Amino acid sequence: MTTVMEKPRAGQLAAASEDFVTLTVANQLCGIPVLTVRDILGVQQVTRVPLSPPEVAGSLNLRGRIVTAIDLRRRLGLPAAAAGAKPMSVVVEAAGEFYSLLVDQVGEVLALDGEAREANPPTLDNRWRSVSLGVYRLQGQLMVVLDVDRVLDLSVEARG
Repeated sequence: MTTVMEKPRAGQLAAASEDFVTLTVANQLCGIPVLTVRDILGVQQVTRVPLSPPEVAGSLNLRGRIVTAIDLRRRLGLPAAAAGAKPMSVVVEAAGEFYSLLVDQVGEVLALDGEAREANPPTLDNRWRSVSLGVYRLQGQLMVVLDVDRVLDLSVEARG
């Protein structure tokens, strides 16, 4: 017997309340599930790692633990930050490892109605689509919900 699964329609992707840490990258509001966030850090010294992929900004020391720093701008195909810009670090955990997502700014924690989450709009850039779980429309702004596992999976190329 074959079961046909109906494609979720806009607003039917999730059910309960969802909590997100908001962050900004190149003026784009993004959200990541609050339960994936382990720490939020101000400006950190990042040491470049030779021969690493371009998305890997380097590594940083988090209380004696070496953490891989991912440049979210590069990962999403965005232009580099202005000279002298000081990125913040959002430390996330995936597969038992800690990673730092370098972002322009960290905002607040939002509890949003899961039923209000919409599928990715067809006009969303393919780079973003490859790492996005959907979007929320918030007061004239679009918040892209990032899938942390896909962002960290550098074998998944974010292409435009």
